[in-house]
Amino acid sequence: MMKLSSLSPRLPTSWALTMAVGMGLSAISMAVQAQEKVLRIAMTAADIPRTLGQPDQGFEGNRFTGIPMYDSLTQWDLSKSDAPSVVVPGLATSWTVGATDKTKWTFKLRPGVKFHDGSPLNADAVVWNVRKVLDKDAVHFDASQVGVTASRMPTLRSARKIDDLTVELTTSEPDAFLPINLTNLFMASPAHWQKKFDAAAGATPADKSRAAWTAFAADASGSGPFKMARFVPRERLEMVANKTYWDPKRIPKVDRVVLVPMPEANARTAALLGGQVDWIEAPAPDAMPQIRQRGFKIESNAQPHVWPWQLSFAEGSPWLDKRVRHAANLCVDREGLRTLLGGMMAAPKGTVPPGHPWWGNPKFDIKYDVNAAKALMTQAGHSAAKPLKVKVQISASGSGQMQPLPMNEFVQQSLKQCFFDVQFDVIEWNTLFTNWRRGAKDPTANGADAINVSFSAMDPFFGMVRFTSTGTFPPVSNNWGYFGNPEFEKLIADARTQFDDKRRDEALARLHARIVEEAPFVWIAHDVGPRAMSTKVKGFVQPRSWFVDLAPVSMD
Repeated sequence: MMKLSSLSPRLPTSWALTMAVGMGLSAISMAVQAQEKVLRIAMTAADIPRTLGQPDQGFEGNRFTGIPMYDSLTQWDLSKSDAPSVVVPGLATSWTVGATDKTKWTFKLRPGVKFHDGSPLNADAVVWNVRKVLDKDAVHFDASQVGVTASRMPTLRSARKIDDLTVELTTSEPDAFLPINLTNLFMASPAHWQKKFDAAAGATPADKSRAAWTAFAADASGSGPFKMARFVPRERLEMVANKTYWDPKRIPKVDRVVLVPMPEANARTAALLGGQVDWIEAPAPDAMPQIRQRGFKIESNAQPHVWPWQLSFAEGSPWLDKRVRHAANLCVDREGLRTLLGGMMAAPKGTVPPGHPWWGNPKFDIKYDVNAAKALMTQAGHSAAKPLKVKVQISASGSGQMQPLPMNEFVQQSLKQCFFDVQFDVIEWNTLFTNWRRGAKDPTANGADAINVSFSAMDPFFGMVRFTSTGTFPPVSNNWGYFGNPEFEKLIADARTQFDDKRRDEALARLHARIVEEAPFVWIAHDVGPRAMSTKVKGFVQPRSWFVDLAPVSMD
């Protein structure tokens, strides 16, 4: 068997490095703790997510540098643990779609909001932020921010100021999902960027623009509950409370947050147990008993999070035979995997669970049935003597990736009994995330016919549409495997053009049922977002969401 340990890139896993990071954090804490309440968090990312407004590092970037430092027109309600997160007003207090032209949306803006640099957040600022990722002719257009933004709101085409507190957004087609998609467009300060541009060196406006964005990332200005205080790439980001934040309920309770990239689970666990951090994402499963015994708490909750293999439908792919796709879904021992993870996962029946408004009662039942899987593989011409070779591109860590190395090795062994010969191509997380948009036909796939990138299922586009539409083939969005056909285009159009919630849910249920039946994924796990933290951390809410809100958290 191919061991993942022999494939994984060398990462900072040594105790010495963990202690070195810890000593640095301890020094920060000692310097400020007499006056400040400091929260120290170890992330799974290998680097600080980008800070210029549109984060990278997957949704861990939104979680830790997007939502804390920036605002969006619409945002997720992260205040409840007992109900799914829903979209609520953010910088926009209300929005309406045109009565006759469903491609026109009017957003009313919240009055009195200011960026961290003191400049106003108004309609001009919103138009500027739309143009930064959509208008190639804008001097502040930044191609580096497009991939992580435009692919998440693919129908948005332009923004127009109506008055200081009213903006009209135009989409390429009627799209009822737009208010949800806009949670991913974070508002950076145009005035602050302009100062960086005016001071930048460069032979051309494009050169000056790139330099301005680099300078902005090191000295960012959003309008969120936290402000950037200190940024050291690959080492740490420090944010301080924005005490004049526009929402009194989200004025931070701590004075400072220190974020540290720490991609290896054992290193994060050691840092928590050693007192170098107060909170870690995704603790090592085998260390959870010790974490609890040492008096720390572990938070978790069901969340709309899918941990799958996304399959290729390119010519020559071994997954073109639906019998093979069904067999793989029937051959994963998910209960065994749950045990491996210390109980920290849920077994999926599809992208959303039974009982969800989008469930739709698919005819294919995802379960553990080795005999049925073997029968399907035999029908497809495979056996123990003639196994089917498949190659999966995976990461060693990353946002939402749970514990990718041991999990993938477990699935590799599980599928072996059903005549699958699984090989892995292990690459760095952010590279994998970039490859996800390039597609199975791109050389960066390195011959892989499946990719392991976890994804959010909080909204219809993220959970279903971007993986099943021919309009989201790479590089537009994340249909890495090129799955799609006219039937799915019609199902998507039916859902996207329903502006009544009940009818939209009914259309999405039909779409979800067909996705499960056609199985463009091997659905392996739903994450429950485990994170371990000191009992000094108070007021934390673990929502049913990929995201969390740092603002209500306090420290004893």
